[in-house]
Amino acid sequence: MFLEQGIKPENKFWKYLLGSVFIIAASFVGQIPITAAVFYKTAVEKKTFPTTNEGVMKMFESNTTLFLVMISFIFAFAGIYFVVKYIHHQTLLSVTTSRSKVDWKRISFSFFIWTIFSLLSFLFVYLKSPENFVLNFDLVPFLILVVLGTILIPIQTSTEEYVFRGYLMQGFANLARNRWFPLLMTSVIFGSMHWANPEVVKMGNIIMIYYIGTGLFLGVITLMDEGMELALGFHAANNLIGALLVTSDWSVFQTHSIFKDLSEPSAGIDVILPVVVIYPILLFIFSKKYGWTNWKERLTGDIQDVEVKQ
Repeated sequence: MFLEQGIKPENKFWKYLLGSVFIIAASFVGQIPITAAVFYKTAVEKKTFPTTNEGVMKMFESNTTLFLVMISFIFAFAGIYFVVKYIHHQTLLSVTTSRSKVDWKRISFSFFIWTIFSLLSFLFVYLKSPENFVLNFDLVPFLILVVLGTILIPIQTSTEEYVFRGYLMQGFANLARNRWFPLLMTSVIFGSMHWANPEVVKMGNIIMIYYIGTGLFLGVITLMDEGMELALGFHAANNLIGALLVTSDWSVFQTHSIFKDLSEPSAGIDVILPVVVIYPILLFIFSKKYGWTNWKERLTGDIQDVEVKQ
């Protein structure tokens, strides 16, 4: 019933286009503080204004950069709330889950299990090649990172989930009246949004398998579970644990993490392994815990017009 909650005669696709533009505009407004900070710093220090995203990221201390960057997601989330309520006349709950209230136990379980997977994966890589890592731990900056990350990173990841697995998934369902089209479209768009990441430049386009595959995985667990809770927990754990555990000179964010990766990035089996091995294991665990059945219908079936309480 999750997708059906957005199926209403008045929810024309042009409203989703308008809503998407509004959310993007809200995100741009949220980028004003970091833009102003860059202008101020370049003026005071008489430096050339940076012309690349990487240049902007390196202008400030990493915790300051994290704070400034995350402001845009706060504005974007406010944009989502406005669009859902005033353009589509739905509740935020209706683009979150089909349940009567958000299931925080599902979010916590997904967060916990992906945290365990992430820690074990890092331990395996570290023990295999310890020479590629150095201890980067600095107590005070790390504690600041913990506070900022715990508050702001879940806002960032939740904003992305509400856009892709919530708002756009219901939008494409309105357009196609089936389940496979919104699943594929949101996965491809989600992956494509990472095209500008420095990891893609360093590793090549093959890493898009990981990004699109991750979008597909998040879409599958959303459709099978009839809500975004598992995707919210997974995404928050993925970004938060990554920010706290290990950083590198070529990642999107350089953080005051515990370790620093000194290795040269390369696209190998580690890019494909999560998509073809680890994600299926997670799907198996989730399916057993939550009793998922009728996979074909839930992932590819048609959507019928139903009267859904908003």
